[in-house]
Amino acid sequence: MGEAKKRARGRAEAFAATAPIDRRRFNLFAIGTRMSLIAHLAEEVSWWATVDEALLGVVLLDKIDDDFGWLILARDPIGRFRAIAVNSSLPSQFQAEEALRIEVARMVREENIGELGNQGDTPNSPIDLLRVPAGTDPASLHPYFRELLERPSRSPGRAVVREIGPWLTPKDPHLVEEFQRKAFDQRLWELYLWAAFREFNLDVEQLEAPDFRCSAPGIDFTVEATTAAPSTMGPLASHPDPKTAAEIDDFLRNYMPIKYGSALHSKLIKVNAKGLHYWEREESKDKPFLLAIADFHKPAAGGEPASLTFTQSALWQYLYGHRVRAEMRDGALMIIPEPIVEHEFGEKRVPSGFFDQPLAENISAVVFSNAGTIAKFDRMGVVAGFAEPGVQYVRFGLRYNSDANASMGTPFFDNVQSADYEEWWTDEIQVFHNPRAKRGLDFFALPGAIHHYFKDGDLHSFAPEGSVLSSYTMLITTHDEGRLAPPPG
Repeated sequence: MGEAKKRARGRAEAFAATAPIDRRRFNLFAIGTRMSLIAHLAEEVSWWATVDEALLGVVLLDKIDDDFGWLILARDPIGRFRAIAVNSSLPSQFQAEEALRIEVARMVREENIGELGNQGDTPNSPIDLLRVPAGTDPASLHPYFRELLERPSRSPGRAVVREIGPWLTPKDPHLVEEFQRKAFDQRLWELYLWAAFREFNLDVEQLEAPDFRCSAPGIDFTVEATTAAPSTMGPLASHPDPKTAAEIDDFLRNYMPIKYGSALHSKLIKVNAKGLHYWEREESKDKPFLLAIADFHKPAAGGEPASLTFTQSALWQYLYGHRVRAEMRDGALMIIPEPIVEHEFGEKRVPSGFFDQPLAENISAVVFSNAGTIAKFDRMGVVAGFAEPGVQYVRFGLRYNSDANASMGTPFFDNVQSADYEEWWTDEIQVFHNPRAKRGLDFFALPGAIHHYFKDGDLHSFAPEGSVLSSYTMLITTHDEGRLAPPPG
């Protein structure tokens, strides 16, 4: 066979073995693979996969040399996509794509694909967040875990958990059991944070305590995650059920700040066996230290959304010890700050202003999101192409409104399955900066988040266009999903 025919045959094999893959799907598969440094040096320009998606490829533009290269990824023994081959210094995108596809075709033809991703740093067997041990009593499983595991319309969320889980489970021996049983909300919150920090283009290291160390060129900070959980005793166990505007206002002024305060203050004063606070430990020393909080104190019930969709307004009041009163004067919206001394519910009183408390100067910022939920994982799965047939995924809520005279967000209604629908893990992240912090957090450490800071008695916010304040997701099925099945063995 002549050389020209060999090249033609090679191209034909390459084109048969590979096809373009949607960037959003590639993003999910490669969520733990990208290194922060690479984004500063190269830009991804096209994404590829074998028909069975056992191998992935990405073509990159070298920002320094203005030429092209490619990278091939394969799954390791526990299911994580890892880089297995790289090439560079190709003169055009077309030539880089052709070379990538030819090399993938060669691998498919000549290599053991199941072994290509093995880099010698994985446990002996996969650890699956969704695998329930045989003989498990279904009643012992968390109801939200069963919802995720068993409801057909939750298949997009399951697909996402399968991709993220292997990146966290090897270093966290308690993750699987707690995710399936008593601490589903808290553990899903940690999975969400990990995904968001990765999307912020950070290298994320799991620690014993605090939970994460996030780094990139010029960036290095640690994070401890916490949640406002349901109260089972004490004054806060008597949960109010606000209906009127006055009752809702009182709920957000008093009950919720105390709920947030309880979770945050416990982390503020916590020490380990050596008497060290989180920020004094070796992994955190001399770095910004963040607390990340979500509200899971009241689940959705009776067709009403869970508390996390509407209680974020109470958080900043507690953090900064202020609330605002809005008035229209001469056609302009005036925001009038008012200091808060304390929050009171029943017999419980707590001082306002978390950032003003002793030791709080060691907290660089508090991170908040109301999106660490199954619904978020579902939507990210739909965006990546894992929508369940016969189910429509519809999202509505409020986006940030940049109009100076706006007193509320801009309503939106989106079809998540639309070809032009875009969503990111970081869309709902809000960062409340501590004005008294010993080590402040630069805004560029979490680009694209909504950033808040308090200065001269006023709250200032910077939000990217389209940032989501709150949302609710509807799953519209065209078939009967039936009763929940028993968990698999």
